[in-house]
Order: sequence, then structure tokens, then C-alpha cells
Amino acid sequence: MSKSVFYYQPIPKDDTAIEAALQEKAKEHSEEGFWMAYDRLRSEGKPWNHKRVYRVYKQLGLSLRRKVKKRLPARVKEPLEAPIAPNRSWSIDFVTDVLENKKRFRGLTVIDDYNREALHIEIDFSLPSKRVVWVLNHLINRRGKPQKIRMDNGPEFVAKIASEWSQMQEIDFQYIQPGKPTQNAFIERFNGTYRRGVLNKYLFEDLNQVREQTETWMEDYNNVRPHNALGKMAPVAYAKTHSPGGTARRMKNDIFGQSSSSN
Repeated sequence: MSKSVFYYQPIPKDDTAIEAALQEKAKEHSEEGFWMAYDRLRSEGKPWNHKRVYRVYKQLGLSLRRKVKKRLPARVKEPLEAPIAPNRSWSIDFVTDVLENKKRFRGLTVIDDYNREALHIEIDFSLPSKRVVWVLNHLINRRGKPQKIRMDNGPEFVAKIASEWSQMQEIDFQYIQPGKPTQNAFIERFNGTYRRGVLNKYLFEDLNQVREQTETWMEDYNNVRPHNALGKMAPVAYAKTHSPGGTARRMKNDIFGQSSSSN
């Protein structure tokens, strides 16, 4: 060992100015990491070396927490088929829009896959998993329990509380494959119609206006508006005339009509 190394005494450095500058940057720009903060300091004329700044940055515990993407279980592709009766299969999804003051809100849309009837649209600024479960419980109490619900892999749908609820209710949650919205085409088509009829058509000052206009639109959509996939019939009228019992009666009348006409 050389004498210079043996007798060397480190000179204490005062990092107070660096600490204050980094804390100020973290307060003003909490979403930015180390290199953005360091570049800001350099643009302000601060002469500190990046190694020294990084050491102080770590000591202050300012490192941003890195978000780890949750690994999803394998999703099996299932054909998109309309059920043969109402209340067998539902589809749910989210839509987003902004108020006049640019504040973003969300809408949870729920439809019956059989006749594309709009069962409910829940509007609010935040719709976590607990709210989704509350909406589904409300619909089950009003309409009965479906056999399955089709949805994408949003965090509100894959949460633990949602999974436990589906097991408790014995309802199959049918998740589509990530990046394949066409596997949930019924609700995607409905969301497009809802967006054109309400969200893109009006400017809203508050959520009450969104909810009122949504209720008015749903009443027309379910009871009046002709649906191309339902033979130009409204969803409610289609369900009344094309339910399994109604179909049998209509076929019977057609047979009798054909026999009488042939005679």
C-alpha cells in the first residue's frame, strides 16, 4: 500500500444544496425519474456530477417504483355465439369520456347477448371492482342470474374480489384473449352506438347530465330503435316475440297458415 493511500483522509462533502434541489424537483415533478431531474439541474447550470447526484438521489429514497405487469393466465379463444334465450350470457365493458371542464369519467356498460338489450350503464368518475360487483348484484336481483359474463382483462374484472364473487354466484367469467376486442364484439358494437348517440353528441357539465341523457337514450334503444341484427326490431320487442316459447308458437302458426293456403 502506498503512503498516500494509507494517510488519505476523505474530505467530507456538503450535499445540502443537492438534497434541496432534488427534493424540489421531486415535489414539482413527482412522475419523473432520476435522469429527467438531473437534466433539469444541468439546464439550470448546476455543476454537480451525475454520480454524486445519483448517490444523494438514492439516499433520499426518491427512486420511482417500477410497475410490474401482472401476468395473466392463458385465455382460450371461444367462438362468439348469441345464446338461444335471454339472460343466458351478458357482456360488460368500459367506455370513457370527458366533461366540459376536461375531467374524465367512465361508464360501465352491460348488455344481454341474446337481444343486445342494454341492461345498465353505470356512470361515475371511478368504477373500481367493488362498484362492478355492486352493479352486477343489482342486475341479478332485478333480472335473475346469467350463466356467464363475457369481458376483457381489465384490472376491475380480474381483481380478487371479482373472481371470488363469480365463484360464489356460480357464474362463469369468460375472459377474451388480450388484444382481441373482436371476441367481445357484441359489447364493442354497443359501445360504439352509445358513443355516437350520447357521448359524442353532447357536451356535459356534470355527471347528472350524463346519467339523464343516458337513461333517455337507453329507453329509446331498448324499446324503439330498430336493430339490424334483430331483423329491424327493438331489443325488448325481439325478446318478447323470439323467446323459445314465442318461437314455437310462431312456427306453429306458420305451419297452419301454409296448410290452409295450400288447401
